[in-house]
Amino acid sequence: MSACHVEHLLQPGDQAPNFVLDAISREGKIALDDFRGHSPLLIGLFRGLHCPFCRRHVAAMAQLNPTLHEKGIESLVVVNTPVERARLYFRYQPIANLLAASDPERGLHRAFGLPVLEFTHNKTDWPYKVGMDVVMAMRIERPGELPEPMAPPKAGDLLNEKDQYEMTEADRQVSLTGHMQLVGHFLLDREGVVRWSFTEVEDEGRYVCQALNPEELLSAASQIAH
Repeated sequence: MSACHVEHLLQPGDQAPNFVLDAISREGKIALDDFRGHSPLLIGLFRGLHCPFCRRHVAAMAQLNPTLHEKGIESLVVVNTPVERARLYFRYQPIANLLAASDPERGLHRAFGLPVLEFTHNKTDWPYKVGMDVVMAMRIERPGELPEPMAPPKAGDLLNEKDQYEMTEADRQVSLTGHMQLVGHFLLDREGVVRWSFTEVEDEGRYVCQALNPEELLSAASQIAH
């Protein structure tokens, strides 16, 4: 892939880097230049499909596609899962009108300034290190799927069990032992400038494994529509 690596999280007003990634939902490549000058773009940068929270956030993002399309905004999902494994997953778990790309090297995450978080015993230096005492104090709420608010590791195990998701060697290659890639959404205008974002980096981890607020996204989308 082609990307200029930056050392800070991209913020509204920053120019997004160009990229070229393997398409999952069709053959060929996908590049930012495919959209630049033509339409605004919502990019969702996720962990691999082995992450149960990311699988749900991908599906939730796809549900917003019709509303975004009405505003002239395209959407692109990027996952760290290798392309063949991702294509196999979506063959059995299809999502209508999903445009997706594979980035197993996490180059685009780095280019957008999303760091890899290291889990430690009790030392926290957000967003680069987090103590397991902090992680276990976090709470994920998914009414209807989880019996109660619970810490991310336990919630993830329950959701994977519910989904009957089976880890493959391709999944293990991109799951970072003792670490976690932070993720987020970036709304770009038609010139590729960031106009809105929602990431796990902000607020000392408050948004880790949490879904975006659709109303906030659609409000931002209305500002750059058409």
